[in-house]
Amino acid sequence: MTIPRRLNKPCNYPGCPELVKAGQTYCKKHSKKEISRKNNRYDREQRDERAAKFYHSSAWRKLRRIKMKEDPLCEMCLEEGRTEQADMVDHIVPVQVDWPLRLVKDNLQSLCNRCHAEKTAEERDKYK
Repeated sequence: MTIPRRLNKPCNYPGCPELVKAGQTYCKKHSKKEISRKNNRYDREQRDERAAKFYHSSAWRKLRRIKMKEDPLCEMCLEEGRTEQADMVDHIVPVQVDWPLRLVKDNLQSLCNRCHAEKTAEERDKYK
């Protein structure tokens, strides 16, 4: 008795019709390496190399941890009378706009994902 072969399946990349062997997720064109290179968060947001390095620095990670401990709730939601857990620490004045403020605690706010997305969209229009 032979064990049946598993069928090929479509590539996991959205809209890609290529079939891949069982056990694989992406076709050659959309391999994990290719996807991470194309969809890298820093590429999408067009951050410069200096800002990308900053967000991976120990100084930023330490300051972010302190801010999240002090203000674990979304500050914008609190202003509107809602209570929401903060997901991230945001620069009030973006790093790309005023580099010296990047480690100034008064330039930071704790935000939930929704408020951060809204603020980022507003900044995109404001600073471009």
